[in-house]
Amino acid sequence: MSIVVFIESQNGVIKKSGLEVTSYGRAIADLNGDSLVAVVFNPEDTVILNSHGVDKIYSVNTSNNKFFNVDQYSSTLANVVEREGANIIIVSASADGRYLAPILATKLKAAYMSNVVALPSSFNPIIVKRSCFTNKAFNETESKKSKTVLSLSSNAFGVHEKASSPEVFEQKFSEASSSLKVTSVDKVIDKVTIADADIVISGGRGLKGPENWHLIEDLAEVLGAATACSKPVSDMGWRPHSEHVGQTGKPVATNLYFAIGISGAIQHLAGINSSKIKVVINNDPEAPFFKAADYGIVGDAFEVVPKLIEKLKALQQ
Repeated sequence: MSIVVFIESQNGVIKKSGLEVTSYGRAIADLNGDSLVAVVFNPEDTVILNSHGVDKIYSVNTSNNKFFNVDQYSSTLANVVEREGANIIIVSASADGRYLAPILATKLKAAYMSNVVALPSSFNPIIVKRSCFTNKAFNETESKKSKTVLSLSSNAFGVHEKASSPEVFEQKFSEASSSLKVTSVDKVIDKVTIADADIVISGGRGLKGPENWHLIEDLAEVLGAATACSKPVSDMGWRPHSEHVGQTGKPVATNLYFAIGISGAIQHLAGINSSKIKVVINNDPEAPFFKAADYGIVGDAFEVVPKLIEKLKALQQ
């Protein structure tokens, strides 16, 4: 049997989330004695997968259509799954992955399990641990289908290396009819994206205006982090909507999350609750975020953040 993983790439470069699902798939394959099959769309190079235990790679060239199209991507993946006789298919819990996974499961008549955070505790039947209730609890979910699509939560398993010598095959891109048409995509250039970041620095209304956003950007530059914001900040036009994190924005599951000048509305907390370590800087000791934080600093961000940047730069010298 085979395990199939969908490897996401950006501008031809394989993303960290793709390496994480590969590591997760390799671990499952080792437990079951299965082979690991990776499907990559428009990669510039797949050599990096040689260090992550892949046995076979299907490289898909989408010709003139370089944008993600869920109908055509799911059809292409379904063809590979059927050819390989795979019973487990793994995708990342990215925006594209959450869009793709249930549609792929429907085409395969498979079970779909989202927000997976650990290796299966059983394979016959498949039982996995999943986060639920906006990451406030966990449950054990059992698959009753012969095929199962798993969506792995970001940073839940990590990236692990294992040498291999995979065969590479050219896979035909499915030209399945689709009512979807992507005309353009706005991309972040020369910045760490929220989806790929291990550290996110997020600011709220406590920064008092967009002219003070250099505090967030300066701290992010020192830490190699992505920048983000709360909903009120994006609503007021201080920052683009693409940086809005929370339940109604982008979910965040980073290793380290800084909340600066953010009070901690329930919708914001629900969207960042999967982050492993949460640090809050706020001058209001009664701010709700302190109850959810691992570390908190009660103080003025305009005084605390410059001192924090100074200390971090000193440590890096």
